[in-house]
Amino acid sequence: MLTAEQNDELTAVEPGTRMGEVLRRYWYPVAFTRELAEFPVKRVELLGEFFALWRSPSGRYGIIPEPCPHRKASMAYGVVEDDGLRCPYHGWKFDTDGACTDQPAEKENTNFQNRVRATAGRVEEMGGLVWAYVGPAPAPELPRFDVYVMDGFRDIGWADLPCNYVQIMENAVDPHHVEFLHGRYFEFIGRHEGFTAPPSFGKAHQRIGFDAFEWGIIKRRILAGASEDNDDWKVGHPLVFPYNMRVGGGGIHQMQLRIPINRTTTRFMLYTVHAPEGYEPLSQPAVPDYEIPVFDERGRHVVNYVEGQDIMAWCTQGPITDRTTEHLGRSDIGVSMLRKMFKQQMAAVENGEDPLGTIREEHERIDLPCEKDKFHAGGAQFALDFCDMGSTRFSPMLDTIRKVHLSAAEQVGKDKAAGRTSFTPEGGIGDATLAPGTEAQVDSGQVG
Repeated sequence: MLTAEQNDELTAVEPGTRMGEVLRRYWYPVAFTRELAEFPVKRVELLGEFFALWRSPSGRYGIIPEPCPHRKASMAYGVVEDDGLRCPYHGWKFDTDGACTDQPAEKENTNFQNRVRATAGRVEEMGGLVWAYVGPAPAPELPRFDVYVMDGFRDIGWADLPCNYVQIMENAVDPHHVEFLHGRYFEFIGRHEGFTAPPSFGKAHQRIGFDAFEWGIIKRRILAGASEDNDDWKVGHPLVFPYNMRVGGGGIHQMQLRIPINRTTTRFMLYTVHAPEGYEPLSQPAVPDYEIPVFDERGRHVVNYVEGQDIMAWCTQGPITDRTTEHLGRSDIGVSMLRKMFKQQMAAVENGEDPLGTIREEHERIDLPCEKDKFHAGGAQFALDFCDMGSTRFSPMLDTIRKVHLSAAEQVGKDKAAGRTSFTPEGGIGDATLAPGTEAQVDSGQVG
């Protein structure tokens, strides 16, 4: 357990706090690309602060704190111009670097204009999302993780949750919850609501393991009927520090994002790319986004889909989990490892160092280790269960996504019958039955 002071320090996101200073060293998605195409300026909240985000007619993005440096009117209601954002109150204009470039009523006082600045962040667009960095200069490179830049058919589910992001991240290093929350509990709900829960989710865990690596923590598991040769152990999947988790299986590639909006609000995002072996590329000029349900009409959590069960478990811990009364066991070794990692990164930032996962070199793509044969359940069946029993059931693209997986499985079957190999959407050559896994390059720790 933690003391009240330790818990407060761990869950802080505000400027000037130890953890808040760590979090400001990373990039975050703050809008969907389509939002600024629909209207070019938006108020966004991130890490307990409000900002004005805009896109100029020429396509340049900018972000500055919401209060105008003049007399604090909201820049989120500003006028977007080719070379900056103009305050709606008195017309002061700021460029994407934060410089004040125009003060209409102060024309004779040019030195005054030069002394006024807004604290500008950096903004880039990637994968249908607008990303912002609001920390100290120089800004690191925006990490181009594989999910955001690979080929495939994509969509983005999301929900704003009334809880701190740390209790969500602790779930990412808690393998055992799967067989109970998504296994037995799912079966219980299914019996009462008249559906059959996916059997692969209820397989018992025989062993779990965790490895620190350059981006965070790799989580591994051996399930009943499997061995160390299965993807769930040999490859695993990573918690990407400090707010992501990469998952996959059955031709599905997903990044789960837990974005700290403020100390008691987290935006949960499911960025999903469907790219099964045998996939025939489809035109997708824009990435659709959709809100997933959290509560029903009675105010109770919606728990008849996988992510809804997770959301229930996260939110019912309270806005900020009281870690002073918890009792951690051996199965919580991953949670302890993550808390230690948070503490280490606080110390690193205080020592003037870059925290874990900071990248300073230009790059095209960062491939993360991630299992492909999830729960050794079989590719196409896992994908269809994912569509029917997960958040994808609420996607406006559900019918298209199901067709993507069914047609790809049909093509793989034809290739296999003809003795051919097939090309994967990521550019490699795959087996007709299962795309090859990625070898883990680190030693595996274990418990149990």
